[in-house]
Amino acid sequence: FSPMMNRFFPANFPNKQYQLLFTQGSGESKEEIVNYEFDTKDLVCLALSSVVGVWYLLRKHWIANNLFGLAFSLNGVELLHLNNVSTGCILLGGLFIYDVFWVFGTNVMVTVAKSFEAPIKLVFPQDLLEKGLDADNFAMLGLGDIVIPGKDKRVGTGLGSLVEFNSCFPSSQPALLYLVPACIGFPLLVALAKGEVTEMFSYESSAEILPHTPRLTHFPTVSGSPASLADSMQQKLSCPRRRRQQSPSAM
Repeated sequence: FSPMMNRFFPANFPNKQYQLLFTQGSGESKEEIVNYEFDTKDLVCLALSSVVGVWYLLRKHWIANNLFGLAFSLNGVELLHLNNVSTGCILLGGLFIYDVFWVFGTNVMVTVAKSFEAPIKLVFPQDLLEKGLDADNFAMLGLGDIVIPGKDKRVGTGLGSLVEFNSCFPSSQPALLYLVPACIGFPLLVALAKGEVTEMFSYESSAEILPHTPRLTHFPTVSGSPASLADSMQQKLSCPRRRRQQSPSAM
């Protein structure tokens, strides 16, 4: 709720900073286990989230399930980082085979999805118009089918069409059977049309840097033994003092 709720807090809201710190050991061997900083706005959002959590624990309602599922998916997409297209294609290709095998070849995936009571999937009521919020006939979409291809922006816009398409089949369908060709095929077709296939597969994105994180942007080239490098550094440090000690006539 934090990104959304921050817009509604008034400017004069008494926002205070807090820090939750857990350590292990003592002295020089002390190690941080948890070091979490938060503020009063986060506490308000925590209270709202707790209401949804209690609602889910008591009722197991499909809306509460989907709220948790969406939250997990968003965090998963933010944490997932693929630095180049080739890595993404290899990952999606392997998961394509994995998903197709475990759905069509066995009943393991379907059994787990239907029997495991946890927000590990999004559910879409097929009888919503008939029963409203009390709907009990659902089409399901696993969170992995959102997070893995989630770096592709077309997934979010095509998610509704995917669920509607899957609900037309009486049996379960592996979502990656449709997502993977879409995530790889559309960019590849655009690259082919523009003649930029080589550029697409050679592109590498830089690692995401957190705010206020120092970053070394220049790596100096050094050579020689440790002793010679130490002597060189010592000479550089002593050069300014020598210049100050020289007389103007010598300079």
